[in-house]
Amino acid sequence: MTGHVGVADVRTAAERISPYIRRTPLLHLGRTTRQPLPWDIVLKLESLQVGGSFKIRGALNALLSLPREIVELGVVTASGGNHGLGVACAAHMLGIPAIVYVPETAPAVKRDRIAAWGAEVRLVGQEYATAAAAAHDLAEQTGRPYLHAYADAPIIAGQGTVALELVEDAGAPALDYLLVAVGGGGLISGMATAVSEMPWLTVLGIEPEGAATLHAAWQAGHPVDVERLDSYASDSLGARQVGALNYQLTRQHVARVELITDDDIRAAQRFLWQETQVLAEPGGAAALAGLLSGKARVPEGARVGVLVCGGNAQTLPG
Repeated sequence: MTGHVGVADVRTAAERISPYIRRTPLLHLGRTTRQPLPWDIVLKLESLQVGGSFKIRGALNALLSLPREIVELGVVTASGGNHGLGVACAAHMLGIPAIVYVPETAPAVKRDRIAAWGAEVRLVGQEYATAAAAAHDLAEQTGRPYLHAYADAPIIAGQGTVALELVEDAGAPALDYLLVAVGGGGLISGMATAVSEMPWLTVLGIEPEGAATLHAAWQAGHPVDVERLDSYASDSLGARQVGALNYQLTRQHVARVELITDDDIRAAQRFLWQETQVLAEPGGAAALAGLLSGKARVPEGARVGVLVCGGNAQTLPG
């Protein structure tokens, strides 16, 4: 399933999922940091969302878009952690059985939280791709819907609802730039689509050098497999290939994709904790890492919205 996603789809998704999600807060840094910052920064704390990340938005929209008689059979998905947790939370809220395949390398904190929400966790292989193949096989054998982590239209539209909230709560046109971490591309394609009719707002993707999947697709002119994923943030930003719809939407609505290092991510995690007492997982701090490192190339004085997209971390980096 691919489909089409436009602004109207994101707005419909926002109405559909609103009874189930938290409208996560904005944190305006202003003059509150120890070291003066050259930008006016607003953080969207999606790390405080149900399940600890934005992923429940897409999962809910996908499940609520399907006929009830189909989803009552149960749903199947594969995840490095956060998508599986989002599906588990959404399925629990809707009274739907869920099976989540995760690689054996997925963080224990995420596996445990998936199980705590009532989903069945199955460990398969060392990488997301292996777990996804097993999940696809089960879905085909049983007729249960398979919820892709990032490539399907309802998932993308659901993730895009984050941007609607951010812009509405910041007060349009209060922002010049929107910085979004990139994994498989579902979040940034949805968010960029949501604000595509706001010409004053420039959307930038931030991606780890060791998991530069969207960057590689842009260079090739089409989605490509990234043979080796080697990033501190690979558990949440570690897709091997972006989806066709993700690629198409980002080419239409995203200005640039910039690369950061793992050290940049660790520095952003420490900044968030020391300056705001926000605990972010590596992927959750990646967008801010692009800004603080200078690699996003945002001009001084700009008003910047930054998504802290995940908080499923147990400890800070040393």
